[in-house]
Formats: sequence, structure tokens, C-alpha cells
Amino acid sequence: MEILRSIVELDSLCGPLFLAIGVFDGVHLGHQAVISTATTHARSANGTPLVVTFDPHPVKVLRPHHAPHLLTATQHKIALIRDLGVEHLLVINFDKKFAAISPEKFIGELLAHSRPLREICVGHEWSFGKDRSGNLDLLKSLGAQFDFNVVGIPPVMVSGKVISSTAIRQAVENGDFPKAAEMLGREYTILGTVTRGDNLGKKIGFPTANLSAHSEQFPPNGVYLAEAWICGVSYHGVINLGYRPTVSSGKSERVLEVHLLDFNRDIYGQDVEVRFVSYLRPERKFDSVEVLVQQIELDVRRARELCAT
Repeated sequence: MEILRSIVELDSLCGPLFLAIGVFDGVHLGHQAVISTATTHARSANGTPLVVTFDPHPVKVLRPHHAPHLLTATQHKIALIRDLGVEHLLVINFDKKFAAISPEKFIGELLAHSRPLREICVGHEWSFGKDRSGNLDLLKSLGAQFDFNVVGIPPVMVSGKVISSTAIRQAVENGDFPKAAEMLGREYTILGTVTRGDNLGKKIGFPTANLSAHSEQFPPNGVYLAEAWICGVSYHGVINLGYRPTVSSGKSERVLEVHLLDFNRDIYGQDVEVRFVSYLRPERKFDSVEVLVQQIELDVRRARELCAT
């Protein structure tokens, strides 16, 4: 997949262009409907489909103190979009300067560098431009003025409810992974980069990979059977998510660490994607590290039993 970083780079693509535009946090079934519609229309017209998204999430720039946890950080979102078979992706840097651009100017820049722009496909509630003053109606007006088609994808629903990133975040936060998966069209996963910790796990015989999760939404604290992917290869393991109360009293940040079964490689700096397969137990404080080790042994044994079934 070719990744573009500025609107000017659209000059290099053969037209006509069919754009799917959105934040696409989670790349859920609603987002997939936007992307697949643009792709299908492009192929039927011998055009070039292009997905356009933003980094970071606009709310992190516009209202940083109210920014939601992400379903997918940018690198995770890029990987998921690539998995959809997308060949061209434009990632626009969303900063205060970009946020101040009027809706008309934004579309004007897309028009100026597309050869030509044939269609823009968005979600039915998409807003854009300074003060979020652009909407689907304005986009259709601009399309009529500058001769490009506009498609607003209606709400996508499952079990009688509209799919949204907000609803998926809530499901993950509640530990309702089946509900999240139903709306995502895939199992919920977190992509994290392995960072160095205090090596306590290694000292007690259960080395863990500490994952920096790039602000992605966590489920409830606890111990889980996990599936992890490293360079496309799947491994099973045990995740501990929480504050590590036995060894880190007073710690204010939640820690996501995974002990991979039958695994002994240095993976510092690598990205690991993890799936929460099964909840094993709540996180708790033990009387000593020795008692903690005994519990971890039980957790690993239980994880192996679940893997075997």
C-alpha cells in the first residue's frame, strides 16, 4: 500500500480519483462500508480509489482534555486499512493550522491536486473544516458546483443499533468483547510497542513484554488468556492489565504486559498485536511476591488448559 502524507502528492495518482474520507478510528463495519463503496465505484469507472484519514485524532487537537481513548492508534489503523486491500492511503497531519482551514478551502485543495476528482464518499454524519462547519449538505453543494459526485453512507446497524466508535469503546471498557467484535467485524485487538520495564517478570521466572499501547482503549483490569501476533506469527500468552499492586504500590498508570508461552526472544522495540481471548481472574494484591508467583503458575496452567481445548 502506498502511503501519502500531503494533499500535493495526489498529483502522482492517475485519475479519476474516488475518495473515502474519515477519521476511521477502529475501522469498524461502518467505516468499511465507506471504504468499500469508494473502491467499488472506482473500479467500475476504471478510476483510482484513495482512503483519506487524519493523524492524530482531531479531538486530540481540538479538545485535548476530552480526547477519547483510541480503538486504533494510527499505525494500527494503517495496518487494518491495508488488510482491506487498499492500495493508496493519504494520512493528513491534523494540527491547529489544518483545523483552521475552511471546508471550501479543504475541498479546493483536493480538487486542485486530483486529476480529476470524481467522487467523495463519507459517513452520513461526517463534519469537516474550521469549527466543523462543513457537513454532507455542504459537500453535496460543492460537488454540484465543481462536478464531482458525493456519497453519504447511511448508518450501518447490528442487532438494531447503529455502529459507532463510541459504542465500541464502551463495549471494550465493559469487557463485552462479543459486542465489540460484532460492530468491528473482527475481534478487538490492541497494538502496542514493546518497551523496557523493571525486568521483575524475568527475575521471578515469567518474563513479560511490556506494551506501550498508544492510548488505545483498555478493557477492565485483570488477567486474561491472550493471543499475540509478532511479525504475523501467532502465540498464546497471559496478559496482566492493571496497576500491579503487589510490586508497584501507588502506581497511577495502568500497565499492559503479556507473558508469552514457550517464547524466548528479544522483541524490544517491536510491535505486538494482542487479543483478549478469555478472562481468567481479577487483578489483586498478594501478601508477597512468592504468593504472586504461585498464582501466576496457576494462571499459566489454566491458560495452557484453555489453549488445549
